[in-house]
Amino acid sequence: MKKLFTILLLLLCFQVSANDKRPAELNVYLDCSKCDHAYIKQNLSHVNFVRDQKFADVYILVRTQRNGSGGVKYEFEFQGQHKYKKMRNRLSFSTKTDDTRNEVRDLVFEYLKLGLVKFWIRSGNDDVISIQLKEDDNKIEAEEVIDLWNKWVFNIGFRGNFSGEEVKETKYLNYNASAKRVTEKNKLFLRISRSKDKKTFKKEDGNTVTNQEATTFYFSDVFSLNSHWSAGFFGAFHESTYRNYDYSAWLKPGIEYNFFDYKESSKKQLILSYRIGGIQNDYIETTLFNKDKELLWEHGLNLGAAVQQKWGNISGEISYESYLHDTSLRAFTFDLGTNFRLFKGFSLSVNGSYDITDNQINLAGGDLTIEELLLAQKQSQSGFQYALRFGLNYSFGSMYNTIVNPRFSF
Repeated sequence: MKKLFTILLLLLCFQVSANDKRPAELNVYLDCSKCDHAYIKQNLSHVNFVRDQKFADVYILVRTQRNGSGGVKYEFEFQGQHKYKKMRNRLSFSTKTDDTRNEVRDLVFEYLKLGLVKFWIRSGNDDVISIQLKEDDNKIEAEEVIDLWNKWVFNIGFRGNFSGEEVKETKYLNYNASAKRVTEKNKLFLRISRSKDKKTFKKEDGNTVTNQEATTFYFSDVFSLNSHWSAGFFGAFHESTYRNYDYSAWLKPGIEYNFFDYKESSKKQLILSYRIGGIQNDYIETTLFNKDKELLWEHGLNLGAAVQQKWGNISGEISYESYLHDTSLRAFTFDLGTNFRLFKGFSLSVNGSYDITDNQINLAGGDLTIEELLLAQKQSQSGFQYALRFGLNYSFGSMYNTIVNPRFSF
């Protein structure tokens, strides 16, 4: 009898323990380049953040795009995996240009919690959810939103840099102003900037002073024709002592085709565009082609693609430009950038560019002095330029350590 009582007591304890066992917390992988990961890990409870997406119950991909007001549109895609693989969720919101980092961080945090609700319910963790409803809209007088600026956004900026040492001083100033208006049908942008760069080299026999000045005005007006076609006008006025321009003015209309719907631009794009137009150049010094001024016609073709998916992202661009009066005066540009995960804990990033520049008709005639070359006072002739950056990263160890310790991180 005593043995039977002991067995029943053990069974009862086991049953109570089984009933009290909490459902497992969600394993989450957050793929977001514009998120405050430390804040999210410190404040988002009832989840485990894992380092490898293969171990995640929920893979969260956050895509971002600049919006018309100068803010950012965040698009959240919640993809269930393993026993949640049939579950999907999509949310989005847009920030304003004057939103602070804290306001954006809080919005991202709230949308993460909102997107995870259905997964918490499915996992049996529904008791961690609390709901707070806003006041009934029927009790609030509807107010019509009036945009006094009619979707125009303006920006005025100033930058300066002053540095020096015993034998050298540098002074750099830049002023700029821009205006843009973005709607579904039209995108208009204007920008003007002025910069001065002065360097003083101190020597026993006197100072050597270099001055570079530049002024640029740029505008573009783009029209949406349908979900795949766009057209626009592009123009600029430019002055530059470095590039030998007393002034250069150009105007080019263009057309663009997106092989994917523009609504999918945050996920993937494949763009083919063509521009053609005229350029009026007035040079500071006579050029290598013995020109003081000239009117030129130029056209260009551009092919660009970008993809952002679970495995990572990749973008590339190929462009071609040439003058119509002499197609041997041409330029090619190749750009490639990628960051993707090859397998567990291992990722690869590659960014590179290569430019063929056989169209430098603006170069001043005559040989550059050693001083002009070393101090970069004038643009020098070069048939090509390139850049390559790459990196490999392998991470291993604990998959579930979500502790954040910010000490001595400044």
